[in-house]
Order: sequence, then C-alpha cells, then structure tokens
Amino acid sequence: MKQRISYLINLFLAFLLFFVLQKIVFVYLNEPLPAGDLFQVIVHGLGLDASTTGYLLIFPFLIVWLSIWMRRMKTKAVLRPYFILIAILLSLICVADTSLYTFWKFKLDATIFNYMDAPKQAMASVSTGYVVMRLFWITVFSVLLSWTCIRLTPKSFPVLPINLKMLLHNFTYVLLGGLIFLAIRGGVGRSTMNIGNAYFSENTYMNHAAVNPAFSLMYSWNKSENFAEKYNYLDEHKRAACYAPLYPASTEDCTRQLLRATRPNILIIILEGFGGEYIEELGGAKNVSPNISRLIREGIFFDNVYANSFRTDRGLVSTLSGHISYPTTSIMKLPAKSRLLPGIARTLQQAGYQTDFLYGGDINFTNMRSYFTTTGYQHLTSDTDFSLQERTSSSWGAHDEYTFDRLYEMLESRPADRLWHTGFLTLSSHEPFEVPYNRLKDKRQNSFAYTDHCLGEFIDRLKQLPVWNNLLVICLPDHGSSPTFNVTSPTFYHIPMLWLGGAIKAPAVIHTLMNQSDMPATLLGQLGLPHQDFKYSRNIFSTSYTYPFAYSTFSDGFMFKDSTGVTIFDNAARKPVYNEPAPDGAREEKGMAILQTSYDQLGEN
Repeated sequence: MKQRISYLINLFLAFLLFFVLQKIVFVYLNEPLPAGDLFQVIVHGLGLDASTTGYLLIFPFLIVWLSIWMRRMKTKAVLRPYFILIAILLSLICVADTSLYTFWKFKLDATIFNYMDAPKQAMASVSTGYVVMRLFWITVFSVLLSWTCIRLTPKSFPVLPINLKMLLHNFTYVLLGGLIFLAIRGGVGRSTMNIGNAYFSENTYMNHAAVNPAFSLMYSWNKSENFAEKYNYLDEHKRAACYAPLYPASTEDCTRQLLRATRPNILIIILEGFGGEYIEELGGAKNVSPNISRLIREGIFFDNVYANSFRTDRGLVSTLSGHISYPTTSIMKLPAKSRLLPGIARTLQQAGYQTDFLYGGDINFTNMRSYFTTTGYQHLTSDTDFSLQERTSSSWGAHDEYTFDRLYEMLESRPADRLWHTGFLTLSSHEPFEVPYNRLKDKRQNSFAYTDHCLGEFIDRLKQLPVWNNLLVICLPDHGSSPTFNVTSPTFYHIPMLWLGGAIKAPAVIHTLMNQSDMPATLLGQLGLPHQDFKYSRNIFSTSYTYPFAYSTFSDGFMFKDSTGVTIFDNAARKPVYNEPAPDGAREEKGMAILQTSYDQLGEN
C-alpha cells in the first residue's frame, strides 16, 4: 500500500514541478522579474497548480485503486497512453500561453478557440521559424514530462492478500482521494478554486504569471457560452432604434453640484442586501434601521434608486464598474470579460488616489480578488487579515462589528496629505442571519438592525476625526432584498443610496429615478473626472440625462421602470409577469433592447 501512495505523491510532485518550471520559462521569455518577485509568483500560483494537478491525478488514482482488486493489471501499460496524451496537451497549452501572452497580454483562455477555424489568419503575424521553434519546444516538453511520469510508474503493484488489512488499505485510499478532491476544490472554505486565488499583486503581469495556463483554459472553457445568440427578441433595426436613446454619450457637465470639495477622500460602504424593505423612508419596516434614518436627515438621500441585480457578485460590478447586470451569468466570474471593465478605483487611482478594499469574508469567493485587482484596487484586506476568533465569528467571515472597527483603525491612521478611496463590503445581514445582537425578535430583521447599529456607531466615531472634513461617504447596498425573495416585485429592487461626510454641501433628498450602476458616472461627474468608459453608467446631473429609467435583472428575467410604470418580464415564460399600472409594449421592448444589446456586447469581447 505504501508503494501505491508513494507513487501518487511522486506523480503529484512531478506535475507540480512542471508547472513551476512553466512559470519560470513564462517570466523569462516575457518580462524577467527579480528573484524575489519570481518566488512570489511561484508561491501564489501553487494553489491553482495543485488544483490542476488534482484533476490530472484522477485517472491514475482510479487505475492504482483498481490494481488492488485486479491482480494482473499492468499499471504502466495502462497509464502510458494517458501520460503521453497529457504531456502533449500540457506542453501545447504552456507553450501557447507563453507565446501568445506577448501579443494578447492576458492568459490563455477559451478565446483561442475562436481562431481555430482560421489558423492561417491566426498565424499571419508570425514567421515560419517562430512556429517551428514553438513546435520544437512542445516536442521537448512533451517527451520530458511523459518520460518522467512513465519512469515513475511501476510495471505493476504488489498483490495484496484479501483480508481485513486489505479493507483498511482501501479505507486509507479513500482518504487519499479526499485529499485530491480538496486540492481540486481549493480547501474546505466557501469559495472554490478560481483564477482570483493566484492574484496577489498590484502588478497585473505578476498576477498573470502566477495563473496556471491549463487551469485558466479549463476554467474559461467551462464558463464560456455563445452570449451573442441569446435573447434575440428584436430584429437588428428595431433593437438599435430602441436602445440608442437609453444610454446616450455622457457629458461631463453637471446641472447640480452636491460637493463643496472637488477632491474629497471617498469611502464607499456596500451594505449586504440592505434593500428598501428595511428602510422606513422607502416604505419598509419601521425601527429596523434607526441609524440610517437619522443619517438620512444629515446627508444627501437618493430615494428612487433601483438595484441592477439580485446577487452580490453582480451588484458589486454594477456599483463599482457602473456595469449592467446579466440574468444568466456573472461577469465577475469571467476573468477574460471582467478584466475589460472600467472601475471607480482605477479612475481615481489615475487621478492621484490610493485605493484599497475591505471585506471580512473570503475574497476569493466568486472571483472577487481578480475583479478588485484588475479594476484598480491596490490593496485588499479580507478574512485572513483578521484573528481566528474574528474571522470565524460568522459562517461568512468576520462580523460587521469587527470589520467596522478595522475600517476605523485604517482611516484613523491615514495621513492628511494623501488622497484615498476605500471600498468596504459588509456581510452580517446575510443568511443565516445569526448576529451577536438581540434587539428585534425577527431574526432576519435583527441582522439588518445589527448592521445598522454598526454603521451608526462607525459614522459617529468617524465624525470626531479630522478626516471627516474632506470625506465623502457613499452608502448603498449590493442588491435588494425581501423576506420572501420575490424578484418579480419592483419593491425588491428599490434600494437606498446615502451620501454623507464633511465634503457635502448640505443635506438634500434626490428624487430622480436611477440605477445603482449610475452611481459611478454621477460621482465622477461631481469630481469633474472623465467617465466615458462607463458606458452603462449615467450621470443623473448631466444635461444628457433626459430619460430617467431603471433596468434590473433576475434569474432569466428583467424589470424596466420609467415614468409610465413598471414591467417585469420572464424570459423563460416569454411574457410579462408584472405590469403596473397597465401593460405597456414600449417598456417591454426597451427592456428587451437592453437585454439583447448587453448580451451581444458581452459576446463580442
């Protein structure tokens, strides 16, 4: 039994060493790094390498297990073709990744299959010698890897007697299979292994160098679909005519200036699921959020905002990138797409701000790390930066009281002469709604009351610091919420947005209909910064904002709201499921035009 386990361990290490060597070659041929940086690339890439290796070990693991029962199995003869095939595929992937990165500047992914039907055109930019040299290295690496794996593999394993000890060996082998599964999954946490696990630096190239190319290709292939073919409700002429006036080219003029400072420090607090259902001023439950009610009277309250989506990963993109939401996919989980998104953090960074993001949970969940890094956040703080007691205080990570305390400590120490932007996502007002707070009997409402309590205490403490004088605090949720999670009701999407801080001119209430995705353009417009790359975000104080509407999506459906009413359309049923005050074909067609255009554009990238 020891020989079998030792063999699998050696095989695991062989594949791992191959991937380490791949990183060294990748860095050497693309952009050499100092030894310390290269070491960081290797270390942070080991998670994806181990996961990929776990996949590669599944077949050998099963064969070795079968050899316990099939006493005449010639293990080497069975596994030799597998190792040759895997060696060729891995070598092809690694050489292609290293070579194409020079031209593409992103890791190998399913995009490469778009060029398979036109290989001549794909090779037009390189010489014959270039191709021949790559084929040579593919051959060399294939031979070396397959030879190593075959050399490690014995012709057959010793026969085990059929007795109680053999059953114990099988149990041990099952445990080994469990370890391989954990390597594939990336541990026992909430998040499974994804591209973002390798991201660790502000330097995009170093992050890319750490990513395993085979994992990148496999991950993107699994996530890929023909987006452009979905939701073709309208012919092209009608789609274009309906869509054109909805998102006009944004202008940088502002008809109303809310801020007294042109370069305030900016804190964006994203409140997990804190929809209008829990805000009395929006018609929600009373006494759930008294602190927010108090702060509404002190700040600028936007009372006609609608969330773009129903999930955190999608709401974060709408909030921080001003991007539209999709009913059937999350762009955050598509690194090849999300890397092209604009970001408030990147725009502010270009204007001289230092940027960071705080989240008390697993920042690898839904590929958040990759998204935050590529959209401009220079430093990330997450669950692993908290004590064990703090980060296990809830099933999602550090409770809000700990993260608000950490946020306060971070801001308290900020130098006065430095511009900064911090993003912060809370997590306690999330299922299972178990919080260290007992003010309300209803468990769900009590969790929102807890977050409200933490927010109120934090703002009160912040007001005592010098940083408050030049600070803009923007509070809004990632998505709406309701006790019944009724996504076919417009109240589900109705959310609060509140601007606070010493940087605002005066308290006010803004009644303009808008989406949460309009916040970036509206904010950047107030700062006099360009926001043309936020194509789905509208500055609601611009002269170009002449047709206020809100567009939201849920699982395979959309909501469209304007001054005439609300239409909620179910794509599966292919009909409206909600109309208020009455059915309206124009609203329906405008929603279809946005849905169809968004998927067409997603398919083009």
